Order: sequence, then C-alpha cells, then structure tokens
Amino acid sequence: MGGRAQRAGGRQWSAFGSGSRLRTGPRFTLAEQAATRGCRSHGVTIDCGVLARPARLAVFASGNGSNFEALAAAAARDVLGGSLVVLLCDRPDAPVMDRARRRGVESITPPVGRFRSRLEDERPWLDVLRERQVDVVLLAGFMRRLHTTLLAPFAGRMLNVHPSLLPAFPGLDAIGQAWRHGVAITGCTVHLVEDALDSGPIVAQAAVDVRAGESRESLEERVHEAEHALYPWAVRRFLTEAWRLAGRRLCFGEGAGLQSHETEVARDG
Repeated sequence: MGGRAQRAGGRQWSAFGSGSRLRTGPRFTLAEQAATRGCRSHGVTIDCGVLARPARLAVFASGNGSNFEALAAAAARDVLGGSLVVLLCDRPDAPVMDRARRRGVESITPPVGRFRSRLEDERPWLDVLRERQVDVVLLAGFMRRLHTTLLAPFAGRMLNVHPSLLPAFPGLDAIGQAWRHGVAITGCTVHLVEDALDSGPIVAQAAVDVRAGESRESLEERVHEAEHALYPWAVRRFLTEAWRLAGRRLCFGEGAGLQSHETEVARDG
C-alpha cells in the first residue's frame, strides 16, 4: 500500500494520499484522462502497472537544475528506473542547460510566448515529447503553470517535487513560508501533477526537522538536500512498482495496465 515508509539517511520517506475526488480541471478528471492512457478505471479507482521496457523520461526545468542533476546522476548509475532522454527549459541562459550538456542529455528550449507564468502555446512542447517517445515527464523547478494541452496526454504520467510537506505551503517560496510560520517539521513532496497548483496525489514525502534558531538559508539547504535524495527514489518506485489510485490515495504493489507512448501514437494516428 501507499502507506509503506522507508527510512534512509535519517529521513523517513512515505507514499500516501488523502480521500477526495481526483480532478485535473473543470473539464477532465484524472480518472477520465487516465482511462484514455490505457489505465483501468473503476469508479474513483485507477489501476496502473509498470512498463514492459525502461521508461523514457523528460525533465522540465527553469533554473539552477540541482534536482535535474540528482535525477541525471541516478540515471547514470542505472538506479532511476528509466532513461533521461531530454531536458526542456524555458530559459536558454538557465544553469540547468549547462548541467544537461555536461551530462550528455539533449537540451531544448521550445518557444514560450509572451507570458511569464505559463506557456502561450504548449503544442511545441508536446511535439518534442512525442517525437522522442517520452513516457513520463518530471518537473524539477519548472516555474510555469501547465494546462490541458500537456496535462491531458500525460495524466498519471507527470511528477513534480515541491519543497514542503503538501498540502501545507503550496506555491512559491514554500521553504520561506514554513520558516516564517515557525513550524517544527517541514520537508518535501513528490506528487502527480494536476491542473490545480501543487495538489496532485502524493507519491512520496520526506520530513525535515527545523532546528531551534535555524536560519532560513540553513533550512533551504537541508530541504533541497532532502529533495535530491527523495526525487530519484520516488521516480524509481513510481516506474518500477505497480500502483493504483483509489480516490486521492496512491497505492503501491498492485494495479496493472499503464501503457507507453506506443498506445498514444496508435490511437492518434
């Protein structure tokens, strides 16, 4: 079940969710979209299994790229559960582009359009993913909201890492929010991506204790360190273990039917 926890490096990692209806926006629920992806939908339950071959992964990033580096390092050690085939970035001058080049990962900056907070046209980004037969998209510090053009084809196949224990402190400056609020424990979350901000079913979390008198800078460093450990571990589990969604709870160890890009190509062709 998704409640299983793992402790490593002094942190407890768990995978769990809550209990309300899944949705990705006013028009599509995750159940409806996942059914078109080849998963089996039973009411509020979605059954998904693992691919029959190593998954092809794309990363979306905007900035420094430390989470991209952690994912790429895991892929290079063959412990990510799939191959990292392309980085898509909205800023050609972002340091993550240099990280990708050093790692030998193709890096692309598709057009972003006129807006700062979203992509004006997501279709060129989707074309890049389809041309490279990408199975799963990993958001790693990507600072633009995504919408139906990208979310619908990758429903149940897009993950994000967020630097708080969701549902607490969603949105920007999550670490600063937690530090200013005076919490005793914060951390990071890997979750499925939906239309609503930082709201998708939780795949895994890592808790980080806030030390007495700790500076914001120190807390940021330790939360990011937790992200770098948790994200590759959660991605591997998501890719290599069967799972299903029951309501908002992601349950590992059961489920079957997650299909790869070949199904999408056949259906759209």
